[in-house]
Parts: sequence; structure tokens; C-alpha cells
Amino acid sequence: MTRGLFISFEGGEGAGKSTQIRRLAERLTAEAADVVLTREPGGSPGGEAIRELLVNGAADRWSPVTETLLMYAARRDHVERVIRPALDRGAVVLCDRFADSTRAYQGAGGDAPASLIAALEDHVLSGTVPNLTLILDLPAEVGLARASARGGAARFESKGLDFHERLRTAYLAIAAREPERCAVIDADADVESVADAIWRVVEKRLDL
Repeated sequence: MTRGLFISFEGGEGAGKSTQIRRLAERLTAEAADVVLTREPGGSPGGEAIRELLVNGAADRWSPVTETLLMYAARRDHVERVIRPALDRGAVVLCDRFADSTRAYQGAGGDAPASLIAALEDHVLSGTVPNLTLILDLPAEVGLARASARGGAARFESKGLDFHERLRTAYLAIAAREPERCAVIDADADVESVADAIWRVVEKRLDL
């Protein structure tokens, strides 16, 4: 059986991931692909239960280390129950956030130890890594303004501009370290232009 493809979408608040992941899903479905659209934290019943703990409440509800552990508990359930089965049957998995979000939000943003995050990646993911990660990039203040206008995940938005600037820096650093996996997309453009840029990268990188 042909192994599927795993594409993750990353970026700060208000970057347009949810819109663009739906656009890509529609385009791939039109190409007769079996597409699984999912998200983190969440994506499975257990993951969604943990998501409620993570995205609601005060900004300081959890320490960065506790957040990291919760994220990886949700991620393990998601990988076991949704992502790996879909890949094994040859589907294209599109995931709104994955492990890079923990590196950025809890690591660079919250100062959770990089050694802890790396150990969890190794043991929890067991080699389940995206074939392609699309990092939607835009200035932090622009993203926060967009997120505030749509009423997003208020707990993370409330962490302040400095936190979100650290996220942006972290995502760009990840892309620079892993250019074979990551592609940075200018998200400070209109929806159609961003969607077209994403499709060009997907076609080229994954030979569709």
C-alpha cells in the first residue's frame, strides 16, 4: 500500500491557517485525493478533550512545562488514532498545527526546556513527521489584530505582543534549520494570493 502524505500548517495567531488549509483540502479533493483535515491540539476525541483545557482560561493557567505535557498527551492520541491510520491507507493528511507549534509556543514563547520538547518528539511521535510544513508568516501585530477581530483562541492571544514576536522568530528559525521540510508563505497578502502560493509549493515539493 502506498504511504500517504502529511502536510502541516504553522504560524502565529491570525495567520489564516484555518482558511488556507480548507482551500488546499478542496483543491486536493478536486484532484481525487483522499484528504483528512485535522487540527491540533485536538483531532481525536481524546485530543479534543485536552484542547478544552489548553485553549480556555487565563493566560497563566498552565506553566510552559505543563502545557508541553498536555500538548504531547493530545498529540499522541491524535497520531495513534487519526494521523497514522490515515497515512497507512494512503491519504493526504492536512493538519492545522503539529509539533512545531510546541517548539514555538511552549519552547520559544514560554521557555519550556528544548531538551524536554526534543525528548517528547522522539518518544511520542516515533518518526511521524510531516513531509511538508507550510509556515504562514506575517507581523505579529497584524496577526493579533486579525485574531482579535474574528474572536479566536483568547488564552494564547492574551499572552501579549512580545510573546507573539518570539513565536514568529521561532517559526522562521525552524524554517531556516529545516528547509527541506519547511516552506515560508507570506501570509500578509490577500486570501487568493496566499492560496496560490501554497499550491505552487505543494505541487513542486510533493510532485503532484
